Amino acid sequence: MLLVEQILNGLLSGAYYTLLALGLSIIFSLGGVVNLAHGAFYACGAYLTVLVAGPLGFAAAFAVAPAVVGLMGIAIETLFLRRLYPKDPTLTLLFTFGLAMVFEQALRLIFGATSIPFSIPDFLLGQLHVGGFLYSYYRLSILAVTIGAIGGLWLLFHKTSFGLIVRAGVADTEMVRALGISIKPILSLVFAIGVGLAAIAGVMSASLTGVHPAMGNEIVTAAFVICVLGGLGSFWGVVIAGVLVGVIKGVTALYIPPAAEGSIYALMVLVLIFRPRGMFGVKFARLE
Repeated sequence: MLLVEQILNGLLSGAYYTLLALGLSIIFSLGGVVNLAHGAFYACGAYLTVLVAGPLGFAAAFAVAPAVVGLMGIAIETLFLRRLYPKDPTLTLLFTFGLAMVFEQALRLIFGATSIPFSIPDFLLGQLHVGGFLYSYYRLSILAVTIGAIGGLWLLFHKTSFGLIVRAGVADTEMVRALGISIKPILSLVFAIGVGLAAIAGVMSASLTGVHPAMGNEIVTAAFVICVLGGLGSFWGVVIAGVLVGVIKGVTALYIPPAAEGSIYALMVLVLIFRPRGMFGVKFARLE
């Protein structure tokens, strides 16, 4: 029973990781941007939850935080990143690194350096009882939201005209331009969706981990590892890698607690030895 509980706890961690990693992956796939500020958008989502949930309730915060962070992403992509696409990719890397530092220090100045506690909303209190097994409704709701977000994202990219343009742009950007389709607004929307997913993860984690300025730094490294494991450009590869990393971390924490964090990186090394592009990676001509 304890093993089952640890697997479910691992799936919970995997839920956060997967949402963050999917955001990173879709931003890189179309724009070629390695977004080092992704963790900062995750933290912004958590802080917006604290601000909005007080006067308007948790449900409103769940809707408002990703929307606001998505609009922030559109502004940043339009005003800054768009100028860097034709230039050396190192510049976007440096810009997003600097942006992450700016966001973290801004949150520290505005809200203070100490962690802000945030309670689980009343309507999600309680536990599911199945025999001798207990699991909180809030954690189950996080797993449900993650499954819903993954399903919605897949439908968006595979069953809509917008998704068709995105997938065509990933395969051949010049071809899309030759057809008279402007890729710029598509890039902005994809960036907004990517950082919006990070914000959703921040909303859901606020009650479990507390809210503090450096919270993004603590989780974004695992998200990058999942992108590498699953393979950049592979939707289901990232999802499978997120679940795998969460479960392995949870099980390792049960049997060898000191090695729980290290197990993620050991798995990455093992996969890359035999599959340098990741488990389901695709070939990007512009990178090779």
